[in-house]
Amino acid sequence: MTLEKKIQSFPDSPGIYLFFNAKKEIIYIGKATSLKKRVTSYFTGKRTGRPIERMMHEVVSITVKQTESALEAIIAEANAITQYLPKYNVLGKDNKSWNYIGITRDTYPQIHTIRQHDMYKKFGEKTNIDGYEFHKDAKQARQVYKNIFGPYPGLNTNAAMRLLQRLFYFSTCKPGAKRPCLYYQMGKCLGVCIGTITPIEYKKQVIAPLTMFLKGGKKRVITTLEKRMKGVAKERHYEHAARLRDQITALRRIHDIALINNSFTQEDIVIQDQESKPLRIEGYDISHLGGKDMVGSMVVFVGGHAKKSDYRIFSIKSVVGQNDVACLAEVLTRRLQHGSKEAQNRGGAYFWPLPDLFLIDGGKPQIHAVMKVLENYNIRIPVVGIAKGSERKKNEFIFGKRVKNVIMWVDAHRTLLIAIRDEAHRFALKYQKKKRKL
Repeated sequence: MTLEKKIQSFPDSPGIYLFFNAKKEIIYIGKATSLKKRVTSYFTGKRTGRPIERMMHEVVSITVKQTESALEAIIAEANAITQYLPKYNVLGKDNKSWNYIGITRDTYPQIHTIRQHDMYKKFGEKTNIDGYEFHKDAKQARQVYKNIFGPYPGLNTNAAMRLLQRLFYFSTCKPGAKRPCLYYQMGKCLGVCIGTITPIEYKKQVIAPLTMFLKGGKKRVITTLEKRMKGVAKERHYEHAARLRDQITALRRIHDIALINNSFTQEDIVIQDQESKPLRIEGYDISHLGGKDMVGSMVVFVGGHAKKSDYRIFSIKSVVGQNDVACLAEVLTRRLQHGSKEAQNRGGAYFWPLPDLFLIDGGKPQIHAVMKVLENYNIRIPVVGIAKGSERKKNEFIFGKRVKNVIMWVDAHRTLLIAIRDEAHRFALKYQKKKRKL
């Protein structure tokens, strides 16, 4: 069977591919979101660069290994490169886009992403560490990092850290804080900041599963978490059991295409939802007391963090009586005037950059009002609403337009979006009360 015919049997799914030469040596390892499309691309069209031409003349055999997600393909590629050191991968080892993930030796270990050339600056010239040429003073590096994983060629480290944090709840804050961090309030931090989890438990619940996952052991992680979930449920720690259940579900349903930069071909990229840059999300709410002292709030989160310098409050001017939908339409109209070309030309504080997502506290009537305002300005930005339901406890997500990519992203970030909605409500209520006192 020729290579071209063999490739046609490759799966249209994520994984890694291995190129072998006539001596049965692995000469190159790559990753793909679609193994079939990626490997086919080497045999069709133009090949750019002499190293690729030279490599393809040596290839006599190809094998593939499927993974359940692109993230696992990235991890599998890194582990395989470290193990086999294929010569055509090593040729590119000085590429500045190669990244590593390090776990420190702190009491509460920190998770760092490290660019290769930054590692050289910090620890000196390259030498061998964990079987891979890395840096001069391996002993010095080991004093800082207990584990170093990689290389991850072309990895979008910001998106990777956001996804890993969501999957494993590792802390980005420092212990000893007086108040809990935002991630704790959102259910994404186990309380390192305020000491609600001990270092031993943190290493057991967070660092050990993360380490196992980065070594390619997702199935073992899930098995361990399932056993732990049954144990804590038996002890009636139902909140802990529910968190473990959600963690297991998230591990089985990883939405991770945003992790990939230019190391995948354009045909492989299924979703390009702008996570290569920090997403700007604007949350809106209306507050009043029986139609009096009406205000609208705009809160802004960038990269999952509140940007309070961009918060705005609107005193309602055109609406008489209790009409939340009309109030919201006024607020959005006034807000969009600050995102126009005229506003951009004026510059300074008058210009407010448009968001990647509008988040509304409300249901279908509010969503339709916002969509109409956006259409008037010929602006296409996703709109998502969160309706509380009749008992004001249900968080039902409502979409302006049911776009698959947006729905997937929202499903993976529900907790963050609910926190933004709550922050918009708090901010509006604060100023509505202040207005009543005037």
